[in-house]
Amino acid sequence: MSESTKASKTATTGAAIVWFRNDLRLRDNPALRAANDRGEPVIPVFIWDSDSEGAWAPGGASKWWLHRSLASLAESLEKAGSRLILRKGEPLDVLRSLAKETGATHLFWNRRYEPAAVERNKKIKAKLAKDGLTVKSFNGALLAEPWEIANKAGKPFQVFTPMYRHYQATVEPAEPLPAPRSLAAPSRWPSSSKLSDFNLEPVPDWAGGLREMWEPGEKGAMARFNGFEPEAIAEYPDQRDFPAVRGTSTLSPHLHFGEISPRLVWHQTQETVATQSKSGLNRGAEGWLRQLVWREFAHHLLYHFPHTPEAPLREEFGAFPWLEDDEGLRAWQKGRTGYPIVDAGMRELWHTGWMHNRVRMIVGSFLVKDLLIHWIEGARWFWDTLVDADLANNTLGWQWVGGCGADAAPYFRIFNPILQSKKFDPDGVYLRRWIPELAKLPDAALHAPWEADSITLKAAGVHLGKTYPRPIVDHGEARDRALEALSAIRKP
Repeated sequence: MSESTKASKTATTGAAIVWFRNDLRLRDNPALRAANDRGEPVIPVFIWDSDSEGAWAPGGASKWWLHRSLASLAESLEKAGSRLILRKGEPLDVLRSLAKETGATHLFWNRRYEPAAVERNKKIKAKLAKDGLTVKSFNGALLAEPWEIANKAGKPFQVFTPMYRHYQATVEPAEPLPAPRSLAAPSRWPSSSKLSDFNLEPVPDWAGGLREMWEPGEKGAMARFNGFEPEAIAEYPDQRDFPAVRGTSTLSPHLHFGEISPRLVWHQTQETVATQSKSGLNRGAEGWLRQLVWREFAHHLLYHFPHTPEAPLREEFGAFPWLEDDEGLRAWQKGRTGYPIVDAGMRELWHTGWMHNRVRMIVGSFLVKDLLIHWIEGARWFWDTLVDADLANNTLGWQWVGGCGADAAPYFRIFNPILQSKKFDPDGVYLRRWIPELAKLPDAALHAPWEADSITLKAAGVHLGKTYPRPIVDHGEARDRALEALSAIRKP
């Protein structure tokens, strides 16, 4: 063996650290695959440092999910002959210390795209490269990198449909990688914190409803994905807007935490279409996979416009005359607005950590247009209570409903909560589930109980103002007020 070959061999030996973050899985994990392919020991690590996330540190529901997802990942790694090292502290310091402890020569991770994470990654790469560590990052979260996608003018997309067409014409997601059967272990494992040391679980315990609905982790993600049968995919375009039926996959929290990759979802869905000929499957699959591109659009915007979690993309909305209404905000948060569809959505959110997308649009419109409360207040509440709290998607959704973002609904398009309720929950199944105090009302009175006569209300055991609140605003008057506020920022 020549001296140059010996030197090259020496430079590539040594353990590899795999820094897990929002990629808590073994399947289709490019960073883990790259580390394992080297044939040297692999040291998986998760670092808990909420301070490094700034104003958007994980909220209560996200921390509950993270605890269970990390436990699931640790179990999967043990089955592969490895283990998950848990550490607390500033990531640069932890990774530098871990490299020294283990003699690691390589560090691999899958990229994140939040502004704070992007800046932190640049700093860590530069600092550890000076220490002699080889640092490589991979795309494990998206179908295509945000910097690879541009419109015909070479600029970021700000309208979804052209970006979707661009994806259809040019993006071919790579095939998902299989999970490693085994991972090489070091001769001596570094020390690890206990998962309980992170204090992620709520005290007192308010997460009973979350436990009823969710199984965090890769196993739970695959079960939910495989449970969304071809029949459900075929019916997706017709069922997705009705909150009383399971017309959506509810994969969003699993995608956010990286327990399943969008590439796997994309390719396995395409394979399902190719191997089955059931009527409507192609149309349904296209509509469903289109939502993955909406997710890409959200990350595309966040990457290119990193100020948007805190400020509107459309600058004129910086002067919008929002109101400070603490009482209205609390009523909205608690599901006590007097509008059943709004209250049902907010109660579903609190109990399950999730809310149907159609209802998210309704409750969002109510907050920013009926109550004239700043969309950031809604974004912050969702951030704390959603198990799928994702900075890109959360920002896109709230700027969309606020009329101040890319491809946003015009501000003057104001959802009527009564008409939305009648259209998308006509039989009141969703309302009765989450607002049991109204359950005995007939369908005709359920969507706007204040319009019912006293005999109907009494027969149903409803006493407005006591058993269920009266509306905190009149929608017609609130609509007029919102349009007047909009006129204040319009150019003459």
